[in-house]
Amino acid sequence: MTSSSMAVPDGAPLHAGPAQCVLDARAQLGEGALWSLRHQALWWVDILSHRLFRWRPADGEARCWQFEEEVSAVAERRDGTGLMLALRRGMAHFDPEARGSQPVYLHRPADEPASNRFNDGRCDQHGRFWAGSMDFDARQPTGHLYCYDEAGRCERLLLGLRVTNGPAWSLDGRRMYVNDTVGRHVLACEVDPTSGPCVPLRPWLTFGAGDGHPDGMTVDAQGRLWIAHWGGGCVSAHDPDTGEELDRIPVPASQVTHCAFGGEDLRTLFITTARVGLDADALRREPLAGGVFAVPMNVAGLPAHAFGASA
Repeated sequence: MTSSSMAVPDGAPLHAGPAQCVLDARAQLGEGALWSLRHQALWWVDILSHRLFRWRPADGEARCWQFEEEVSAVAERRDGTGLMLALRRGMAHFDPEARGSQPVYLHRPADEPASNRFNDGRCDQHGRFWAGSMDFDARQPTGHLYCYDEAGRCERLLLGLRVTNGPAWSLDGRRMYVNDTVGRHVLACEVDPTSGPCVPLRPWLTFGAGDGHPDGMTVDAQGRLWIAHWGGGCVSAHDPDTGEELDRIPVPASQVTHCAFGGEDLRTLFITTARVGLDADALRREPLAGGVFAVPMNVAGLPAHAFGASA
C-alpha cells in the first residue's frame, strides 16, 4: 500500500491536535501502552517502578498493581482469563481481578544472561505473544526476540541487540518490524505464514542523530508505522513500503517510549514517556516527563491482538 493510497480526506494532517498530558504520572520508565476494547481503558506500565496501570478515560478510573520485579509489556488474553505480561525473566500470566493475585511465570528462557531483562512486547494476529530482551544497562548485545504461543511453545530469534523494541507487523502480517533502539535502526524481515520470520532482519529505516532512538511502535488501520522517539521528543508516522516520514507529533517530553491507538473509535493516540536519567535541569525543562499523553487523530488505529488462537 503506497502513501498516495493512504491520503487523509481533504488533505488534513494525520493528527488533529497537539499532544496533551492526560496523566501526570511521573513514571520512571513508562511503556507498554495497550488499548483494551473490553474495558475501554488504557493498560500501561512503569518498568522500573514494577507497576502495571489501567486508566479509563470516560470516568478517570485508575487502578495500579505493584509487582516484585520489572513488568515491561502487557497483552489481554482472548478467553478473558486475565493478561499476558513480560516480566524481568520471561512471559507470565496475571489475573488483575483476583484479590491478592501475583503473576505466574509461564516461560523463562534458560539462555538469557542474568544481566538481561525483558522489554517491549505484543501479540501478533495469530495470538502469539512476542517479547524482546535487552541488557539491563543497554551496553551488551545480548537482546533477542521470543515468541510464546498458547500451546506453551517458545521460539527465539537470535538478534544480538543491546535494546530490543517492538515488534509490529504489516497489515497482511507478511512483514515484521523490530527496533534496534541503540543502533537507531528499524529492522524488518518478511514473514512466511508457515515457517515464520525469514531472518536475519535487515535495516529498513535509520534515525538521524537529531531524531533520537526508535522505541515502541504501532501500526494504524492503513498500515502506517508510528514510532516513538526516545531522546527525540516526538512520534513519527512512516509509509510501510518506503519508510518515508508522513507526519510528526511533538511531545513535551524528550524520552518518548511507546504509542497505541485507543478511545471509542480508535482515533486517539496514547503516548507514554519516561523521566529516568533526566537531571534536575532537564526535569525543570520537562515537568511532564513520565506522563501519559493523548493526541486526537484524523486516522484510526487497529484493535490490539489478544493472546490465544481465535475460534
